[in-house]
Amino acid sequence: MAGCEHYSRKCALIAPCCAKVYPCRVCHDAAESHNIDRRAVTEVRCNECKTRQPVGNKCENCDVTFGSSYFCKICRLYDDKDKGQFHCDSCGICRVGGRENFFHCDCCRLCIGTYLRNSHKCVERASKSNCPVCMEDLHSSRDACHVPDCGHLIHSSCYRAMLGNGSYRCPTCGKALVDMENHWRHLDEEISRTPMPDEYKDVKMKVLCKECNKESTVPFHVLGHKCQECGSYNTC
Repeated sequence: MAGCEHYSRKCALIAPCCAKVYPCRVCHDAAESHNIDRRAVTEVRCNECKTRQPVGNKCENCDVTFGSSYFCKICRLYDDKDKGQFHCDSCGICRVGGRENFFHCDCCRLCIGTYLRNSHKCVERASKSNCPVCMEDLHSSRDACHVPDCGHLIHSSCYRAMLGNGSYRCPTCGKALVDMENHWRHLDEEISRTPMPDEYKDVKMKVLCKECNKESTVPFHVLGHKCQECGSYNTC
């Protein structure tokens, strides 16, 4: 046995909460009605000789290496595959992707790509929340996070799925997740070519823009209402 679908390794964890043997914490949490405290694990079982023993990276009986590419004694994490794993003391867990490619933001409480060091918007304790799409805990998730301009974190996979379904607004604040300037110009052209019937041409609407948070009084149109402050159609 070489681990599970989540990790390739040569040992299994003895769950301290229920005394059951599982290949990894993800497998445990998926099967049980409770979550395992990975740091509380004190025993592992060798997949080769089935010997139960204290946490370590080599079997005391057959000398096999449990995690040939990575082992973190703090997180009880073993892996035979090199994923650029590293332990972040500030996050309190292991991350993947190479330590040199990330920095820890003390405000967001999360490791963020170095390319965003001077450009991301900090949101206090942003990682201490659930993904607004799938509701999985973001801080301990195995899926990477996307950091939009508004600063509200979302799983990268959920972000791509949203865009694929034609949804461009942040599920938390409603701001656009991508550059919508071309779309706004297209709406300008469509509205100019589609006049409203006489009974509606003088109707006005009061709208709130989700991009600039300003209110405007604008002409009513079935295709959209343009913010008079920033020009977006992301209004309500």
